[in-house]
Amino acid sequence: MTETLGPTFADVQAAEAVIRRHLSPTPLVRSYALERELRLGNGRRVWLKDFGWTPVGSFKVLGALNWMHQHAAEIGDRPVTAHSSGNFASGIAFAGQQYGKRVIIVMPETAPKVKFALTRSFGAEIRTYDIATDHLTGARDALARQIATEEGAIQASPYDDAHVIAGNGVGGLEVAHALQLGGRTVSHFVSAVSGGGLMAGLALAIASQFPRAEIVGVEPDGADDFRQSLLAAQRTRMERPVSICEGLLSYEVGQLNWPILQRHVKHAVAVPDTRTRAAMGWLYRHHGLRVEPSGAITVAAALDRQINFDVAGAEDGRADGDGKGDVVLVISGRNVDEDKFAEYIEA
Repeated sequence: MTETLGPTFADVQAAEAVIRRHLSPTPLVRSYALERELRLGNGRRVWLKDFGWTPVGSFKVLGALNWMHQHAAEIGDRPVTAHSSGNFASGIAFAGQQYGKRVIIVMPETAPKVKFALTRSFGAEIRTYDIATDHLTGARDALARQIATEEGAIQASPYDDAHVIAGNGVGGLEVAHALQLGGRTVSHFVSAVSGGGLMAGLALAIASQFPRAEIVGVEPDGADDFRQSLLAAQRTRMERPVSICEGLLSYEVGQLNWPILQRHVKHAVAVPDTRTRAAMGWLYRHHGLRVEPSGAITVAAALDRQINFDVAGAEDGRADGDGKGDVVLVISGRNVDEDKFAEYIEA
């Protein structure tokens, strides 16, 4: 793999063997409730790919494990450092525990308590910064660089890294294996976009296995740098992204992610936080899931009818049909504090 050129589908396939040494696939759950709500008809199905079932409660552990495996020899006895809003923190901490590496994480002071607790539970050390002023001070990146310099640490990117992207793409292979086993195909694949590490990896897998699928990105309307980038046909930076979806507040998509996203993701939608809160409540009532805002945003886009799931052609989602296919919505994580979850769904 040449990291400067980004990963390929072959790299995603190679990463699958690494991930399977540590994790079982997360479930792909059929949502009968969403099928009724969206009224797709013609035998089409709606599936939730729920990464909340990983040991860290999000997809981030996939890319983290592949990164740690690929860099283990280089790391040696040195520590690993990374900045994270919380989910990559616990993901790289879990990976560090698996490979016997010391991990030092830079996290915002306001990250959910559950994400602090998960990260520490896997043995990582945490240093914090003020995210409210980070767009002015650059404290997050400065602190990570300081740790790398003073501790001799190897720095991991939570999203702009070829090994991280390839590892995340294994989640897309899990979707493909499950649906193909049942003779199903995909018309629409929907995932949140932040720095792009998840969507880039998933897009490599889904585009290879379901080339006719429409891959749709979803962002908060106060942090829609990817949607703006698509419109401008170039990476666009947001100086101060704002949303309750604290896992989706990257300033811009990564350099390695951007070409993959441009190639495979032609459409992105922006969702107000009010609709994301409503989707959190909907998932709790209909599926018993306590999902973090960043995880619920794809369901919010679907419930808010921001995505047109109608496709001319086939009669159903079977692979031997003419191609209409099923809908897959990614739930990227479930790490939300109980008090904040109650506040969001009551609002």
